[in-house]
Amino acid sequence: MAIIKSLVLAGLLTASTALPPAAVGNTVQKGTTSLTQVHNPKFVRNGPLELARTLRKYGAPIPHDLRAAVKQARKSRNQKRAANEGVDDGDGNDNDRGSVQNTPKSYDVEYLMPVSIGTPSQQLNLDLDTGSSDLWVFSTLLKESMVNGQTLYDPNASTTADKMEGYTWKITYGDQSYSSGDVYIDTVTIGDLTVSTQAVEAAKEVSEEFTADSDNDGLVGLGFGIINTAKPYKQKTFFEKAMPGLDSPVFTADLKAGAPGRYNFGYIDDGAYSGNITYVPVNSTDGFWRWVSPGFQVGSTGSFNSTRIHGIADTGTTLLLLPDGVCEAFYSQIASAEYEPSQGGYTFECDDSTIPDFYFGTGNGQMIRIPGSYLSYSKTDTGSSRCFGGMQSDSGVGFTIWGDIALKAAFVVFDQGNEQLGWAEKTLY
Repeated sequence: MAIIKSLVLAGLLTASTALPPAAVGNTVQKGTTSLTQVHNPKFVRNGPLELARTLRKYGAPIPHDLRAAVKQARKSRNQKRAANEGVDDGDGNDNDRGSVQNTPKSYDVEYLMPVSIGTPSQQLNLDLDTGSSDLWVFSTLLKESMVNGQTLYDPNASTTADKMEGYTWKITYGDQSYSSGDVYIDTVTIGDLTVSTQAVEAAKEVSEEFTADSDNDGLVGLGFGIINTAKPYKQKTFFEKAMPGLDSPVFTADLKAGAPGRYNFGYIDDGAYSGNITYVPVNSTDGFWRWVSPGFQVGSTGSFNSTRIHGIADTGTTLLLLPDGVCEAFYSQIASAEYEPSQGGYTFECDDSTIPDFYFGTGNGQMIRIPGSYLSYSKTDTGSSRCFGGMQSDSGVGFTIWGDIALKAAFVVFDQGNEQLGWAEKTLY
């Protein structure tokens, strides 16, 4: 550590790149790995909850009507849980190439991946998230009251775990929900891909928002390491550590609607897309997969609107959040659409036959088509005839978020080696 401190003082390393000796060495299995998702119907979609979660993630204010809709949704969910499980609903506060199976937390929401940590291996279900850069997990360091069915990482049970003395991490969202704890170096395996010296952030404290998410044991951040929250020095993401041993410095997302999708690491499956891959430059200065779309089109017969849309590709977000003008252009074409204050977002009749497809440009004249059926996210309530729109306003966020609603309509290449995104059309089901 003294050598590293000297390099920092000499200006040869920065505080954000300097690493302790425990994290310098690394063993990565060469090649590629492929991970297939499976359908899990346990989770029930809820539009207001999903929209609020996204706004919270990016520190955006939650409007009063959406806050009220979330409160009502949580109250209703707790009442149903109480009826089904006989529990008190309280006041409504909720607080080479291999393959593995993913377990999505819901139909198209958080796709969880079995990840093995430590020696002997401990398997946790983690969320792949290109909108963050921490690999953090629920752990045995947490108080019992902060755990609600999650699988816990026990560093004391791993012979390869090495605590990074003096290191901490903390993720805080706009509504002050948070998770924080200590940092360990340990072996992490996803599919057939193993990183022997990965920084694993073990939670010691989590707020009730995280505790309530019983199916999710943590996150695998696949953004850029510049936004990693470990202190005093930032740590590399799993992909950044694995990249030197891969056949190619890329991973791809081939998400699907109502069917298993696939993540590939280290290679591009030429059979997974049609036509050509259009690459666009990524601005990673803020740690995100930020890119610029040249415009959009509503419906197959509409005209292309040449307006630059600045946004990020985020596998950790379900909805598609776009500027107000784009949302208005889309929903104006749906006869029954309206902004519904009680839901905090746009809704429409689920069987409305006027729901158009939505197209967004990538470059070189290419457009990706999002079928209108993808943009009907969930019923506003059990038995309701109205649906919450999969496209909502990005007001307050400061940029567009191309979440899974958009990503599952394309084959997407995350090329970190060249800092670019690749978009290609594919067969949609």
